[in-house]
Amino acid sequence: MKPGPTKPAQAEKGKRRQTNPQPLQVAQIADALLRMKTAAQIAGLSEATLYRRAASDPTFPKLIKMGARATRIRAGDLTAWLAAQAGA
Repeated sequence: MKPGPTKPAQAEKGKRRQTNPQPLQVAQIADALLRMKTAAQIAGLSEATLYRRAASDPTFPKLIKMGARATRIRAGDLTAWLAAQAGA
């Protein structure tokens, strides 16, 4: 039996869509919404640690849900929290 042509959806199943990385300079804009990956790079923590801190630390900046799979954090809030942590 000869295999039939594959559907494009089957060929791309399991592949992630390429996204453009967010430049780190965006953290200088206080109202900018940072992706969690960018926030993790700025904070020097993993994304999982950021989510854990958001759940357990009341002083951690509020996470902004943009949709089912998009969470952001305000750059000014993150940098202020990091400064407070350094001073503590």
